[in-house]
Amino acid sequence: MLVDTHCHLTHDRFRPDLDEVLAAAAAAGTGVVVCVASDLDDAVDARRLAQDVEPGRMAPRLVHTAGVHPHQAGSAPGDLVTRLRDDLLEGAVAIGECGLDFHYDFSPREAQRRVFHAQLELAAETGLPVVVHCREAEAEMGEIVREAGSAGIRGVLHCFPGDLGLLEIALESGWFVSFTGMVTFGSFEGAEAVRRVPADRYMLETDGPYMAPAPHRGQRNEPAFISLVRDRIADLRGEAGTEVGQATTRNAGHFFGLQLT
Repeated sequence: MLVDTHCHLTHDRFRPDLDEVLAAAAAAGTGVVVCVASDLDDAVDARRLAQDVEPGRMAPRLVHTAGVHPHQAGSAPGDLVTRLRDDLLEGAVAIGECGLDFHYDFSPREAQRRVFHAQLELAAETGLPVVVHCREAEAEMGEIVREAGSAGIRGVLHCFPGDLGLLEIALESGWFVSFTGMVTFGSFEGAEAVRRVPADRYMLETDGPYMAPAPHRGQRNEPAFISLVRDRIADLRGEAGTEVGQATTRNAGHFFGLQLT
């Protein structure tokens, strides 16, 4: 069984055929999918989806997060922490997706920082881990991860592109990284990070509907494709696919507090 630790199943691109997507995932051996929220409305939808889908032969088990992505930080309400704590974290396995994105700057950077730190403080209060987005903000993120780790906050740097300096800080801070279909791209420059990360500190994700792995690049990504990420990771690490699958499933269970069989 594989775990897709980051997928946006509430995205409109899954709406027309979600049942078929879930059935394909189950048939491909994807046993659990973490439905990651991007804003408060999305957190409501992710929780509802996780509650409504019955796991089994036709669907994997779905679990959910609640949080605000840096792209949506500029429109986050002033009572963000209260709404998350009181209304949306029940049953959630993590806070996020949160973080910093200095590539697109869809939200002002100060708003990104404020909303990110608010969610980190909530993670410290609740004991939930954080799912963290970082793009072109590695230096600042390294300082934040180091401080968060010292405060006992657990996190994962999702869609990790391979920055070795940030990897070292994450590992020293007790954090995880997760890899997407990016590892199958010819342009991927993070092979050394894939090799260097310890077996007990990394996970697999699709980030669907984005980042589809080869040979599906350019198409909608979905949880059935997680085995392609596993296989490429196995190639880069010189390990068997079964070894990578078992390690990452075990890691996902530990990180998200999931009972996996």
